[in-house]
Amino acid sequence: MQLGMIGLGRMGGNIVRRLMRNGHTAVVYDKDAKAVAGLAAEGAAGANMLEEFIGKLEKPRTAWIMLPAGRITETTIEAIAKLMEKGDVIIDGGNTFWQDDVRRGKALQARGIHYVDVGTSGGVWGIERGYCMMIGGDKQVVDRLDPIFKTLAPGIGDIPRTDGRQGRDPRVEQGYLHAGPVGAGHFVKMIHNGIEYGLMQAYAEGFDILKNANIEALPQDHRFDLDIADIAEVWRRGSVIPSWLLDLTASALAKNPTLGTYSGFVEDSGEGRWTVNAAIDEAVPAEVLTAALFARFRSRKEHTFAEKILSAMREGFGGHKEPHEAPQGASNPPKAGHS
Repeated sequence: MQLGMIGLGRMGGNIVRRLMRNGHTAVVYDKDAKAVAGLAAEGAAGANMLEEFIGKLEKPRTAWIMLPAGRITETTIEAIAKLMEKGDVIIDGGNTFWQDDVRRGKALQARGIHYVDVGTSGGVWGIERGYCMMIGGDKQVVDRLDPIFKTLAPGIGDIPRTDGRQGRDPRVEQGYLHAGPVGAGHFVKMIHNGIEYGLMQAYAEGFDILKNANIEALPQDHRFDLDIADIAEVWRRGSVIPSWLLDLTASALAKNPTLGTYSGFVEDSGEGRWTVNAAIDEAVPAEVLTAALFARFRSRKEHTFAEKILSAMREGFGGHKEPHEAPQGASNPPKAGHS
């Protein structure tokens, strides 16, 4: 099956590679001509202009946008929609605010163009591990694109099957879900990222307590000089709190036990704020997720070992680098990234 990809960054380029490795074809476009040339050398059809990109897609066309949420995604969708025809599909795979999906879906539907939102988790590891996807859109369109989603998904792997799932959608066990109509995919991904904030904060605070177990303020016989890297490793093996996040933490600590190369400045990518806002709208208590978001705000003023743990995990799963200094206007939501 053919797919067009606009945005060849950390995830867009690897999505294309995973598809091509498994027999699909791709047309690619990015403002960075080197990124286009690189994937063209690997077998994709490159395009230097959006008009050329649309022209190389087979009808009905499917164009996947993988750009930071915000104005750049908005203007790109507006631009390609003017070049597309009835029956074509636009997919937004970035971390877009779900209400923007609903608005775009209605506008495009009026022109006969289908819109699909795909919350995509997998980060820089997705090319090998696969991408967990939460999809919103019309069932008929999502089903037609199933070969794309099936290839990108991780597959059932060696995860034990869940008892009682007989008769349910088998795609879920493969790592992708048709969550509902337009907007539902990014809504589910938003909550996923909100939970991610809470999990990361729990690990970070726990390791911070372990690290400070030998401070002078404690009585001598209450102090422990603990090997944090070994604790992270042993918890990975048979405890009740293993996870990919713990794997990344253990790896970071094994290489750099003090995490001295991390400042502890932790960005929030937008979804945490949207999750807290959704909890407020629904009158749902979300104490942990809210506290985890506020901890990231605090990290930009003072840095603890806990925040260095957060930085290490973010770099591990998404390739997120720390900024050299706090951005101007830190109270404004940053551009969304990918998890």
